[in-house]
Amino acid sequence: MIFEGSAITVQMLEDGIAELKFDLRNESVNKFSADVVKELSDAITAIENDSSIKGVIATSGKDVFIVGADITQFGGVFEAGAEAIADMLSENNRNNNRLEELNVPVVAAINGFALGGGLEFALACDYRVASTKAKVGLPETKLGLLPGWGGTVRLPRIAGVDTAVTWVATGKDHRAEEALRAGVVDAVVEPEQLKDAALYTVKQCIAGKLDYAKRREQKRGPLPMNMMETMMAFETSKAFIKGTAGPNYPAPVEATKAMQKACTLDRDKALAVETEAFVKLAQTSVARSLVSIFLNDQLLSKKAKGWERKADKKVARAAVLGAGIMGGGIAYQSALKGTPILMKDINQAGLDLGLSEARKLLLKRVDKGRMSAASMGEVLNNIDPTLDYGGFDQVDVVVEAVVENPKVKHAVLAEVETKVTDDTVIASNTSTISIDLLAQAMKRPENFCGMHFFNPVHAMPLVEVIRGSKTSDTAVARTVAYANAMGKKAVVVKDCPGFLVNRVLFPYFAGFSMLVRDGADFQQIDKVMQKWGWPMGPAYLLDVVGLDTAVHAADVMSEGFPERMTRNFKDPIEVLFEANRLGQKNGKGFYDYEKDKKGKPKKVPSETAYELIKPHVAERREFSDEEIIARMMVPMATELARCVDEGIVESPAEADMALVYGVGFPPFRGGLFSWIDSIGAQTICDMADQHKDLGPIYEPTESMRKMAETKGKYFD
Repeated sequence: MIFEGSAITVQMLEDGIAELKFDLRNESVNKFSADVVKELSDAITAIENDSSIKGVIATSGKDVFIVGADITQFGGVFEAGAEAIADMLSENNRNNNRLEELNVPVVAAINGFALGGGLEFALACDYRVASTKAKVGLPETKLGLLPGWGGTVRLPRIAGVDTAVTWVATGKDHRAEEALRAGVVDAVVEPEQLKDAALYTVKQCIAGKLDYAKRREQKRGPLPMNMMETMMAFETSKAFIKGTAGPNYPAPVEATKAMQKACTLDRDKALAVETEAFVKLAQTSVARSLVSIFLNDQLLSKKAKGWERKADKKVARAAVLGAGIMGGGIAYQSALKGTPILMKDINQAGLDLGLSEARKLLLKRVDKGRMSAASMGEVLNNIDPTLDYGGFDQVDVVVEAVVENPKVKHAVLAEVETKVTDDTVIASNTSTISIDLLAQAMKRPENFCGMHFFNPVHAMPLVEVIRGSKTSDTAVARTVAYANAMGKKAVVVKDCPGFLVNRVLFPYFAGFSMLVRDGADFQQIDKVMQKWGWPMGPAYLLDVVGLDTAVHAADVMSEGFPERMTRNFKDPIEVLFEANRLGQKNGKGFYDYEKDKKGKPKKVPSETAYELIKPHVAERREFSDEEIIARMMVPMATELARCVDEGIVESPAEADMALVYGVGFPPFRGGLFSWIDSIGAQTICDMADQHKDLGPIYEPTESMRKMAETKGKYFD
């Protein structure tokens, strides 16, 4: 053994070829923590000092190659300031430079994910051989950053400017074959051939049949482009990227600027440009927020996996009651991810609609090249439409997705319970109705819980798993395991009106309604809130949700929390609903809807909507952006704080991610609690006090008041 550490070993294989293997002890993946970076430096020193080594292959003992940096360490480094950030980058940059300057060739054998720092390490090697199962990419811009260990320097010199700009700016993963076409990897082989292919490649280098020295010269020098070529390549890209990323996500444009500035420089000067740009971005609120999102998502996944480990069995077969758009979406998602599903409805028209929805979604995947026609057929074969309960005695989970009416749900739930085995878990896809109320129809309430999907099912990541007072851990665990199998982000919450997401969304809508009541223009509110970061404003969102759905949910919330959510005025949402303006579903709501060139609904201003609400609202007046934001966001913030105080959701991290994944809370703000931390709980309390005459939805919780007094944070 030439070198042995806790994450890296170096040993001689054959013919003077050494294997530099990453296999981080007690971890499921390889990642670059500060300790691993130090260990890599020691391993490279051992290689430099062994004159018997003629070549090196870099491998992994895990199912992945290297997933990148240990992001859990970013927070402390970023807080320490610019010098600490630069130091973090410089140590591994020295490693990669030394790797690139070894007097022997180095070949990376990429067996799985090589992301961020993992791909940057591989780019420092002379050649890259990838398994067909490999995925590579530079996802740093998704964290509000840019590659900091040579990615913006080496990738354009290896694969060209167009590929580098696209890969870095989008932050997407790329399959091995795509990476081969782009010139990022040099060969793609089957997994069992990977090590032999890497050995063969390094032997070709040793024999002089592959000129690795020329490759190194290419990576260490400037890009071979004149000034006009450089301007054309980068200026067009910057304009497009800025328009795509939007004003709240500066990293893609900053990364492109760094590549442009560095393209005429040698490697070391180019790395200095990259470091300067990284340090600048690392100190922004956007980077802090997106890193927070990443870490909170890791917590969410860890908790979901913990529940899955508690599950008594794998969900081998499922069923959904009620086809239509929602049922068809659930059936599609289940079948797509490999769990066969029965789809039952009471009439053929419902089944046809459900199958049509699944088929439409699958055809989109085929059209985009993400699925073959044969695979589409296999997925459709995993959906078994039925008008009766045949086969329900062989399913592990039933998802009830019928109309949002307690009486109808009671009847359906009582009936299906007689058609399944005693241990089958039954879950209701209700969005507002109490699980304990629905459980009154069940003989085995311990096997019953909520499984609230968000619409459209295929696009929205979140699933709320709602446990009633009698729901067993077994039922929760199996339901979370099923959500995981469907590729969803599961958050376990306790039963209450609206559960978590809708409970905090409707105070937000109440803030909107009171603004319109007091003379605000709903189009101005939409523009302000979209500028603040929401994917759409509240009026547009209500149209997408459906004004009939919104009125029903508001009634449920009012009944559940009468002291806060009962409205003592004529709600503009209700006015439009009573005029049969339901939103996108019938082409008229706060806006009117026309079909665009792709057949999708496009909103246009509606004078009718203004005329209908005019008798019920104050005379139109201007509101400042700050007042609109305060009146919209304070009710949501205070209600989310109540949910944490009451234990509806276990942690601020889960609460933040539920809003990001469930309703599109702006990720660049890090989540609602992260936003509160960034401006201070005292600021929220002050905004609330300015509007306390509007009602109790603007009253901060005692815990929030205390946090303001002590200058505490939700994420200390």
